[in-house]
Amino acid sequence: MKKIFPFLLLPCLAFQQPVKKTNDHSVANKTVTVYTTADSTTLRISNTATLQFKDFGQPKETEPCIFVDPSKKFQTFIGIGGALTDAAAETYAKLPKEKQAELMQALYDTKKGIGYTLARTNIHSCDFSSDSYTYVAEGDADLKSFNVEHDFQFRIPFIKQAIAAAGNKLTLFVSPWSPPAFMKSNGSMLHGGELKKEFYQSWANYYVKFIKTYEKEGIPIWGLTVQNEPMAVQTWESCNYTGEQERDFIKNFLGPTLQKDGLGNKKLIAWDHNRDLLYQRASTVLNDPQAAKYVWGIGFHWYESWTGGGKIFDNVKRVSEAYPNTHLIFTEGCTEVFNPTQLNSWVWGETYGRSMINDFNNGTVAWTDWNVLLDEKGGPNHVGNFCFAPIHADTKTGQLNYLSSYYYIGHFSKFIRPGAKRIISSSSRGQLLTTAFENTDGKIAVVVMNQSSEKIPFRLWISGKAAETVSLPHSIVTLVVN
Repeated sequence: MKKIFPFLLLPCLAFQQPVKKTNDHSVANKTVTVYTTADSTTLRISNTATLQFKDFGQPKETEPCIFVDPSKKFQTFIGIGGALTDAAAETYAKLPKEKQAELMQALYDTKKGIGYTLARTNIHSCDFSSDSYTYVAEGDADLKSFNVEHDFQFRIPFIKQAIAAAGNKLTLFVSPWSPPAFMKSNGSMLHGGELKKEFYQSWANYYVKFIKTYEKEGIPIWGLTVQNEPMAVQTWESCNYTGEQERDFIKNFLGPTLQKDGLGNKKLIAWDHNRDLLYQRASTVLNDPQAAKYVWGIGFHWYESWTGGGKIFDNVKRVSEAYPNTHLIFTEGCTEVFNPTQLNSWVWGETYGRSMINDFNNGTVAWTDWNVLLDEKGGPNHVGNFCFAPIHADTKTGQLNYLSSYYYIGHFSKFIRPGAKRIISSSSRGQLLTTAFENTDGKIAVVVMNQSSEKIPFRLWISGKAAETVSLPHSIVTLVVN
């Protein structure tokens, strides 16, 4: 896909339960700047129009509208970003210096890129590592041999460059895929298995060791998840917990250990798996006050479509409704089964756009893509579990390929900035999906995604005034009310 960067950034920002405000949200003298990405065009987050508001009053049913109400405010937005995995770091290291600089600008620059502010990384190996490894010697339950020497070759330098590119304001959380083999019931880091009870404390200490070691290296850690995909038996690093096991590990070991070791301010995130079991897992942990007091949020992924019926977005809303003081964070998603002939497919962007709009509208405060970068094979990956990323590098030529997903994510991350509040944005047409946020500087960012093959004229309607524009087929726009 041809690389086309926009050159303007208009920041934006978001939180949860509605708060009434008496602010004057008149748009009488305001303009709207439109940024567009559309299939079968060269438009990629391109500044395509400046609109004026006019008196409009009551719309007719025949007049498509996006209705925005800035007086109704919800969750506070934390950020959008992607995972800084071993695979991303190794691929990055193979690029020429000028392409490395281009990548960092594309991901983290707020004017020439898409302004990522959030990141995730793995605690020792995951599937997107070239090998399976831990930070301790076999059988060392006391963690006396603990060291992260493995990560100094690729991942630590990569993360440090990402932090610098983000202006030293990168919100980073960490996740384990499996405890060391000797701590598990199946004696392997792979193929599921469970954490043996006699190693609960040792494993809790492992998180502390990792966080403190990374922070000594100048990599601040904002939060952590308990376990990546705790209900999945994978051919790669995996470990299984029932809801009760995760609850008790948090309540009796991980939570108290973080507090005791001075890490009680780290944001502890439970579940970190699909939307399908989201409510059951959240309620199992959060209905126990002794566990819930340690939990900042509930993380979720999007891989539940195999259960039938597609994406279960309402489960996110159920948790938001039942536990309004607990944060919801999307912790991983990617499009699977890599095929190099499909790099230019438009479906990848629409998959991201649909998920992000629904997740934010249902109370999500932060959204994390999987690998920020992969190579021409969709890896490296030590079990052949290759997939797509928003940016792929051809390590033979150094070329960077920007997928439609990169631009769709950018329509959110570039214009919705940390601290923004989600506001009401309602569509009168099923083909047009929408969400909106008001940034801390007062600018409003309204995202509208056209899922159809139709060109749809519509009006952006706020308090009896409207600005007219057109949504191109299979497109996404961000309308910034200045």
